[in-house]
Amino acid sequence: MSEAVPATISRRNLLLGGAALAGGALTAGALAGCSTTAAGAETMQYWHLMSGGDGIVMGDMVKAINARHLGFQTQQTVLAWGPPYYTKLAMASVGGRAPDVAIMHATRVAGYAPGGLLDVWDQDLLAEVGITQDKFPERIWKKGFTDDKLYAVALDSHPFIFMYNTDVADKAGLLGSNGQLRPISSPDELYEAGRKMAEATGVHGFSYGFLGDGAQMWRMFYTFYRQQNADFVLTQGSKAQVDMDAAVKALEVMRTILDGKIAAKSGDYGTAVAEFAGGHSGALFTGVWETPTMITAKLPFDAMTIPTIFDTPAAYADSHTFVLPHQSTPGQTRKDAYKFVAAMLKSSLKWAGAGHIPAFSPIVDSAEYKKLVPQSHYANAADIINYDPVAWFTGSGSNFQNYFAENIQNVLLGQVEPKVGMEGFIARINSLLAQPNPV
Repeated sequence: MSEAVPATISRRNLLLGGAALAGGALTAGALAGCSTTAAGAETMQYWHLMSGGDGIVMGDMVKAINARHLGFQTQQTVLAWGPPYYTKLAMASVGGRAPDVAIMHATRVAGYAPGGLLDVWDQDLLAEVGITQDKFPERIWKKGFTDDKLYAVALDSHPFIFMYNTDVADKAGLLGSNGQLRPISSPDELYEAGRKMAEATGVHGFSYGFLGDGAQMWRMFYTFYRQQNADFVLTQGSKAQVDMDAAVKALEVMRTILDGKIAAKSGDYGTAVAEFAGGHSGALFTGVWETPTMITAKLPFDAMTIPTIFDTPAAYADSHTFVLPHQSTPGQTRKDAYKFVAAMLKSSLKWAGAGHIPAFSPIVDSAEYKKLVPQSHYANAADIINYDPVAWFTGSGSNFQNYFAENIQNVLLGQVEPKVGMEGFIARINSLLAQPNPV
């Protein structure tokens, strides 16, 4: 998802230029195909959407793999995050010009696999390069399947987490004997922690940016919704199955936080990041990708899995996964893709430096990973992550979260009641469920 933090800086809005520092040609026009380098190695095409700090780390990983001379050279192409990336990836697959391997958010796979835009991973070939089910958290591995076929192999999970300023938390009397934030186990305890941090900072307790940002609104909502063990089921041709009581309760928690003291009544994502990085709040609701931002800011901070304030541990998350865009006549470079993905997973300790939780369990279980702070302090989130409800229109970079914002932003601003906002969102979703997958 960095510098010490002007308000406009976040992982999502950094330009693509940083990614061009390493790892190969970065042009949207790069095509897959079997070509050879001057040294006689095959050139394997790899597309991804990593920009800013993530893009630099990704480029360094690719460059390191190329330096190992595994019989192929990886040429990476970086495309703009969000709809432009997924549109171009689909067009490349349909047009017979797909890359050999690509990154796709786990939540987007269900919208692409049924349309024949992705090829299935051969689990026997994966096993030959050391990639097997037992080396991944169960829910992350299972998320790669659509119709009982493995279409996606996860590089990471990147959940919604709770960062906190250790100096502010200490001043507020909220740290335990281990120097970490004491457990928070109810909405009232969350509010109280926010008020104590606000007293310590003299500004706000928490930072949470949401204006114009459906993703941010959805991340917190879905976390607290699923903590009530409430299902959100989207079945094509049927009405959405949503627990309205749980939805209203989750929104009420969010509105209580946004009281002007616990957190600002309104603010965007960049402002929230800047406020926390500047020491003007005690905690930040954000994604793991902001970990490098706070390290660069030299902030005294730690991070933890989102507090379980209801009965069921749960946190919103997505995963970056490796997929095989469809090729009618895959050649040697398709086999190289297996070696490349295995090499990336086995070197993903470097990816953990960008804040993400590696999906490859041997990395997370290693002594080297356990030394990473705060990363190792929220690694348990991988066991409680909750992906978007499955539908062709959901997932990171989709319009699903924009539709949520259209109906829920005014709820958070106190202008519309939670139930009314949810009813509007559900009506919008029901209209999409009545439509076929356009892919």
